[in-house]
Formats: sequence, C-alpha cells, structure tokens
Amino acid sequence: MNAERLLALYEYVAEAPDAIVRLRRFVLDLAVRGKLVLQNPADEPAAKLLKRIGAERARLVSAGEARKPKAITSLEEMEPSFDLPLGWSWTQIAQLGVIAPRNEASDDLEASFVPMPMIAAEYGVPNEHEPRRWGEIKKGYTHFAEGDVGLAKITPCFENGKSTVFRGLSGGIGAGTTELHILRPIFVDPDYVVTFLKCPHFIETGIPRMTGTAGQKRVPTEYFTSSPFPLPPLAEQGRIVAKVDELMGLLDRLEAARQTREATRDRLTAATLARLTAPDTDAEAPATPRPTEDDTDPAATPATAAPWTFPKAARFALDALPALTTRPDQIKPLRQTILNLAVRGKLVERDPDDEPASALAEMISSERACLGRPPTPPASELVFCPLPPHWIWKSLDEIVVAGPQNGLSPRKSERTDAPKAITLTATTSGRFDGQHFKHVDVSPATAEPYWLAAGDLLFQRGNTREYVGMAAIYDGPAREFIFPDLIMRVRVTPLMELRFVHLWCVAPIARDYLAASASGAQQTMPKINQSVLRAMPIPLPPLAEQHRIVAKVDALMALCDRVEAALTTTDTTRARLLESLLHEALSPDEAAPAYGDDLRAAE
Repeated sequence: MNAERLLALYEYVAEAPDAIVRLRRFVLDLAVRGKLVLQNPADEPAAKLLKRIGAERARLVSAGEARKPKAITSLEEMEPSFDLPLGWSWTQIAQLGVIAPRNEASDDLEASFVPMPMIAAEYGVPNEHEPRRWGEIKKGYTHFAEGDVGLAKITPCFENGKSTVFRGLSGGIGAGTTELHILRPIFVDPDYVVTFLKCPHFIETGIPRMTGTAGQKRVPTEYFTSSPFPLPPLAEQGRIVAKVDELMGLLDRLEAARQTREATRDRLTAATLARLTAPDTDAEAPATPRPTEDDTDPAATPATAAPWTFPKAARFALDALPALTTRPDQIKPLRQTILNLAVRGKLVERDPDDEPASALAEMISSERACLGRPPTPPASELVFCPLPPHWIWKSLDEIVVAGPQNGLSPRKSERTDAPKAITLTATTSGRFDGQHFKHVDVSPATAEPYWLAAGDLLFQRGNTREYVGMAAIYDGPAREFIFPDLIMRVRVTPLMELRFVHLWCVAPIARDYLAASASGAQQTMPKINQSVLRAMPIPLPPLAEQHRIVAKVDALMALCDRVEAALTTTDTTRARLLESLLHEALSPDEAAPAYGDDLRAAE
C-alpha cells in the first residue's frame, strides 16, 4: 500500500460520514511517524539536539531558573510502538524542556487568564484569553508563558484533542485552568509538540491510562511526562509543522465545500418536497403545453414560473431523486412527504366508481349511534387544510366506537408471571414494539379493562413535544399486555381502513396539531387529553381509496427502505475502505519519501 492508492480512491472515500475527521487524524499520524515530509541528511540529528536540550535544562536548574526535574519512568520501560526514520530519536516529553514551570512577575502586570473553554480542540486554532492583573491569578491556577505547550488532562477534553501553544499572552505570561499539563519546550518547535499531543496514537494510548471516577478521569502526570516522544531534527520539525498546516487548510476547504454542497442539496430537497405538498399545487394536470425547462424550478416564484400541477412537481422530484438522496438521513423527509401526499389525496388517482365518502360517513354515524352521546366536532385548526373535493372532514371521535381511554400504571413487580404493561418506548417509533414492557403488580379484575387487542390504536398521552401524541397500532396477541396511564387507547370503527387512520395520525399535519395542543406544567413532558384527541380532525376518503392509499404507501415505504439500506451499505463500505487505506498507509513497510511526494500531489 502507498498513498497513491488512497489518493486514487479519495473521491469515493471522501463521502464516508467521517472522512474529513479521519483524514485529519491521518495527517497527524503521518507527521509524527516521519512519513509526511522528506528527510534531509544535512539536518542536525535529533540525538545532538537532545544533548543541547539537556545541557540547557541543566543550566536553568543550576541558575535557579527552573526546579530540579522529578524522576520519570525510563524510556526502555515505555516500549516505543513504531519505527522512526534515520535522524530521529525516541525521547520523552519531560526531556524536551521544563514541566509545570512557574512564572515570576509584578502583581500589577497585566497577564492573560485562559479557562478551559477558551482552549480550542481544532488543530491550528489559537487559544483565547482575557487580561487580568497577575496578582489575581498567580495563585491557585496553572502557570504558562508565551510559547508554552498545554495539554488538557480531564475527560472529555483530552479525548477531543484539546492542546495548544499559548501565544499572544498579555505581558508574555498567563494562568488558567488547573486541568492542564504544561511543557516549556527548549530548542523544540512547540507546534510540533502539539502535533504529537493531538495525534491519534498519543490520545488512544492515553485513554486507557486515565485515572479517576467516570466523568472525572484525568491523564496522569506520568503519562504526560514519560510517554515515548518521536523527535525529528529541529529543521524537520519546522517542515512538518508547515506541511501539517498546509494539509489541514486543504482539509478545511474540502470540508467547507462539502458542507456547502450538502446544504445546497438539502435546500433543493426541501423545496422539491415542499412543492409536492404545497396548497397551490393542483392535483390534476391542466390541458396546457408541456412545460419548458424554465418552469421546472420548484423554488421559482409565481410571477416567473408556470402554474404548478402535481404531476409536474412529482416528475421533477422523481427525476431529481438520485441527486437528492445521497445520505441515509435524507430518507426521513422523503417518508414524511409520502405521508403528507397520502393524507392529502395526492398519492393515488380518484376512481369515480368508488362509493362516495358521504355514504361511508352515514354508515359510520349510524353505527356509533349506540354510544348514546353526540360526537365531538373536528377542531377548526386543520379544517382549512385543502382536501380533494370528494373527501370530507370528520373528527377522530366521529369514527371511533370505543375510547379514548387512559391506561393503568400500577407498581412494578419483580414476579415474572405478573401481568405485562407496555412502556412509552413500545410506541415511540410509530410502530408497536413488544420488547418494551415491565411486569406490574395488578389484580386480574383491575387489569381486565386494560388488556390490549389486535387493532387497538394507541396514542402517547404524554412525552416530549416531539413525540407526544405519537400513534401506533397494536398488532400483538390478545390479553398479553395492558397499557399504561401515559397512553390512550381508541378503537376505530371497522368501516374505516385502520391503516389509513394511522397514516393520518403519524403524518406531519396531525403530528403538528397534537404537539401544538399539548400542555402541562412540565415542559419536558407536555400532555394531551381525551378532548384534544376526540376533536382531532381527520379526512375521510372513500373506503376503496383508503385501501389504495395504504397499498401505495406500503410500496413507497418499501422503496425507501431499500434506498436507505443501500445508502447505509454504501456509507459502511466507504468507511471500511477508508479504514483499510489508512491502516495500510501507516504500515511500517512504507518508505517515508513516497508519502511526502504523494501528499504534495494531493494539494
């Protein structure tokens, strides 16, 4: 494997979900392994540089300008994990300068204060700071000076690569968060040190060595000071830093271009799908000439575009579908659009031979007369929504024969033979999932009215605003589950197609109505009541058309499933290929010069 193969396949792997993040890490890994730039035999070897650093450290200690360094674990015990190019040497961070230095200055000096949030995790982003009097921050905080290197030692900052070179400090010195390891480098490029501290090898090796309780783990001082450090010649350090900056800039531009491209695609997708369900999109095509290219823009204004018809909008959407759906997350709005089209009468053609909706409404009204109470009329919030002329508005109460009924929430039982009560999670997806239940302490007589039967339509009475009112059809065995107090049950007349009723209940129009109607003192768990559910408007098409709509939705949702699976498979394949390419690129049998040449060719 060499970098040519990675570059040849870049256009394919670049669309992997985390490609840019992985490539940034790849650049850092190449940098600290000596595979990013060419070595120059004329450079002073790192071994000689280490001698100069050692001599200067000894002079500082002797002059009282630095404390005597603490003993650290020997390099022989640390086991360096990869080979280095000629001219490089393995050393340790503690050997590169002064660890945890102290600053001496007048209390009146204006210095910099740098708390942890101001230290950026991104490579090459300067840390921020605020000026304060040195007397205010010299005690109780970590000290650093211009050019010092800081490593965040607390989770999750360490895992996210928070490390920096302190620059632009007021008065040349600063103090800040105590959750920092500090190195004051001697004769070493501080930006190269940060390159190592941000590289995957150092971070991934350090994570298992962190100590402390969960959520408060820290990188031990021993790991920071004693870790094997790959030291290049000083001149090569500068070349590496320059090349890393160059490649990170290239990756920044690639990421920005991808984000712009995806944002444009998302806007086009939203405009195209919105055009399909727009109120002014006629369901039938008028007898007009075939549209030209100028009037097929879904975002065009009425003043510049020809009148839109549903067939024209649908044709545009289908033609654009391959370009609009390139990520699995783009399938969700497509599903929502299908539901919107279905419940607004734009998904299947009308059959004039169908028994009219008015006749169906009369039969349902006669059937529910036995309930002995007048039905709740539909709420006016949705009645303005245009429907096909042969459809009519009803309320949910006008098509149910039982309910709404709140469930029962007895105490949890440890007995495995106790009755099972479903939880909210069983219906949150819009489909019933019998894996989510708990055993409850309830007598058979008390449980009797709450046993679920096939065809029960369940609504979440309380949840977050995103999910409150979510509906699902119970399709499990009879008398296996009871339903809890946070769920309401209704039983729809058999004269209706239950699946069509459910499609309406989970479509965006009804979901928006239920979410807007939810209320309560707890904003994290707003609730709807029985009155809101009874008054929920629902469109009533002819029964035969309901069946056709459900069949069409099933076919289109199956298509969405296949497209989503294909996109997920493609993403997985790209991610695996990228992983393989990066793994091979870091293999020890690759010559260093080739990487320098090839990465320059990638610019």
